[in-house]
Amino acid sequence: QVQLVESGGGLVQAGGSLRLSCAASGSIFSINAMGWYRQAPGKQRELVAQISSSSRTYYVDSVKGRFTISREKNTVNLQMNSLKPEDTAVYYCRVLIGRVLGGSLEYWGQGTQVTVSS
Repeated sequence: QVQLVESGGGLVQAGGSLRLSCAASGSIFSINAMGWYRQAPGKQRELVAQISSSSRTYYVDSVKGRFTISREKNTVNLQMNSLKPEDTAVYYCRVLIGRVLGGSLEYWGQGTQVTVSS
């Protein structure tokens, strides 16, 4: 079993910064990808940023140049700068754990609230 523990959400004024972290622990054979999703009230959950096992990164257009995803061993971080009110959402960590015989298992964090005031 794998556990994900998120930290770093909170309330910040527009233009401010926050750093989210997600630490994975437990039965981890390998990590194929780590990423952050967000879900605002009344909207669908969207992929914000992801980093692969080869350190290739993906960002949704709306956060390019403002957010940076990074990985240190089994922890994924999301540095969020120049925050905007539209970044307000619950942010979820998602990790794809590699299986010994191939394929991946998906795990989600509990979610952390990010609120950006105007």
